[in-house]
Order: sequence, then C-alpha cells, then structure tokens
Amino acid sequence: MRRHSVHAEQGATSETARGINRAIVLNLIRRRQPISRADLARASGLQPSTVSLITEQLIREKWVVYGSVGRLPRGRRPTFLQLNDRRAILALDLRPANSTVAVADVNGNFLERQSIQTPDNPDAAVKIFSERILRMITDHPELLFEGIGVVIPGRYDERRGRVVFAPNLKWPEFDLKAPLEKATGLPVKMENAANACVLAEVWFAQSAVRNLLAVTISEGVGVGIFADGHLLHAANGMAGEFGHIPLDGSGPQCGCGSRGCWEVYASNWAALRFYGATSRSGGPSFQDLLALAEGRDQHALRALDHMAQQIGRGMRMVIAALSPEEIVFVGEFTRMWNHMGPVIERAVKQSVLIGNPPSVRPAAAEPSVARLRGTIAMVLQEHFGSAVDRRTGIAKLLRKPTVPATGVEVMSF
Repeated sequence: MRRHSVHAEQGATSETARGINRAIVLNLIRRRQPISRADLARASGLQPSTVSLITEQLIREKWVVYGSVGRLPRGRRPTFLQLNDRRAILALDLRPANSTVAVADVNGNFLERQSIQTPDNPDAAVKIFSERILRMITDHPELLFEGIGVVIPGRYDERRGRVVFAPNLKWPEFDLKAPLEKATGLPVKMENAANACVLAEVWFAQSAVRNLLAVTISEGVGVGIFADGHLLHAANGMAGEFGHIPLDGSGPQCGCGSRGCWEVYASNWAALRFYGATSRSGGPSFQDLLALAEGRDQHALRALDHMAQQIGRGMRMVIAALSPEEIVFVGEFTRMWNHMGPVIERAVKQSVLIGNPPSVRPAAAEPSVARLRGTIAMVLQEHFGSAVDRRTGIAKLLRKPTVPATGVEVMSF
C-alpha cells in the first residue's frame, strides 16, 4: 500500500486542513478529558484562536460539552471540555448461541445490555435485532444515537456489503447491514470480532504499539491484525483467519469444511470435546468447565492445559508470519490466565526467530466488553476522522487510508 506524506509538495485544501485539525482536537479531548482550551492548544500545537473556533463548532454539534471550572492562583479560571455522554452508540455482538444488544455512550460506558438467543437464520435475525434496537432507542429518548456497530463471528466483505464467512453461525452469505439500516434509519458498521477487539485496545485501552495482534478464543479462533499502525482487512476482509489453517490434515472436521484446523484444537468447543462433551449442544458449557477448573477439578484442569498448549501451538505460525510487538488475548478462558497464561507465554517466546519476544497479556476489558467496545470505535472513527502526529507527521489510523486528490494523507482514526 502506497503511503502519502503530509509533507508532499502539493498542498492540501483548506477543507482538508480544517478536517485534520478538527480530528486532532476531538481526539485530544477524548483521550485527555477534561481538558482546557489552553491545554488543547499546547498539546496540539495549534493556535489558541484555531482551537477556540474548533471547540465552539464541536459544542454546537453537541460532540463536546462544558465540564468543571478549574482553579488557578491568578487570572481567568479555565472551563474544561469533555465529550458529550448523551451521544450514544448501539452495539450488537452476534454469536452462535446467544447474542448481545447494548447501548453505550461515546466514552465506552454501557447504559444497557440485553442477551438474546441467536436466531436460526439471517431473516429472523434482522427482524428480532431490529425490534430490540428500536425498543432501546425508544427507551432512551435523552440520547443522540450515532449509529449501530455489529460484531460478527466471521468476515464482512465491505465491497459486496455481505458477511461472506461465518462457519460457526452455519448461515449462508447474508446481508445484515442494509436491512438494519432500513429498519432503524441509522448507519451500520460491521466488523469481525478479532478486529473489533483490536479497535477496543487501541481506542479505549490506548495501546501505543504499532504492531498489535488480538487473538480471540471463543466458539472459534480469530486474529485481528494491527500492522504498522493499520488495521488489516485485505481481499474480501479475510485477513487474519489463522484459525482455519490446518495443523493436522487428518484431524477433526472443522466448520469451514477442512480438517484439523487450529480452531478445532484451541477453541472453547475443543476444550469441551477434550473434557468429554459429546456434542456442541449437550454436556457442560465452557463457563461450567471454567467453574470446575476453579474448583480444582483435575479433569477440567487437564482440558484447559491441553487448550493452552494448542493455543501456543498455533501461535508459532502467527508469530512467524506477523512478528508482533504485543499480543492481546480475548476470551472467557482468560479467567484462568494465571493457570493457562504461562503455557501460552512460553510457547510465544520459543516461537521468536530473532529479537525480543512480544509482550503477551489478556485484554484490558472482559471478553464481552472488549467485543462491544470495538463496535463503539467502529462507529465513532467515522466521525472522529483523521489524526496526524504533529511531532512525527505520521498519520494514525484504525482503518484503511483514504487518499484525496491533494496527496495529503488522510486516515480514519
């Protein structure tokens, strides 16, 4: 992918410059709130008059509100600015058994969460989710809804506007975006679960590394890739499907149709199979397995030990392929991180060909929150626009870049 520098000879239009400056100020408020205009000017390097014009516009648009008044030994007391928590996002975490619909404010605080049994097919899902979302909108008349973020256990092809790969749902290709937009009147953003967890880490946990992986372990196994400051999607949105790389061609059947994929050894269902569950619909749940392990049930502990070993086994190919600085694991299994983490960390260290091993840790938020918070970032980055590091001139981005005719690097943050 070609990089375009902000130092290119051909200049930007005034509209482009205003958009970049607005994004810089808005993101500084998000990251450092509450913050005064004077501190915004110092942090951004913009003129105080420019900061005042931008913040006045953001207040008129109801993105920003006045907060508390500061105290100084002398002079005018500053009024601090913060994001308007009446701005809200609707979130849908679509999973094979039970899905979650939630309402959150722009700061990632959840105001309501509801669990729904996942419908059997896309048509029923559109109807049920639309009805629940419309009810939530009605129940919160005080909020200004920006859009809907949807996390899917598969891959979304943005070009075609369809979910093209979701083997654990066992649905054919489907369009959830357009029907939800038609039913609710709100824009809908779709993203793979692992990518959403990357967004949550960069947006809310504010991870500073430029090469980060989010490895999600649930009904399946996925990898979200944040490489050189870019969230990677690639052709058909399929980048990161390491869970469907076969480790043993004679292994168990995978939902994707192949045999012996990493997913059939390292997922929650794989741990249950090792424990002795005879089917995905019968026997204990993965939460039951964790509870048994916490109670020192030896068979449950052996199942989790095997799961940790298989996670580490697959990480060898991931590390060899991507060489990350940091790896964040997301999944219910992280409840047992003290037991399983050392096994995974040891496998990661043994997989590094040269240099220091990447840092390894569980996600900053619990798994359900990490996925849902990713949906908030998905919606908000469309509004927060591009942001450029004024010290280095490097654009910060969570999605693929949009390069205007001026040659200035403008990227969604």
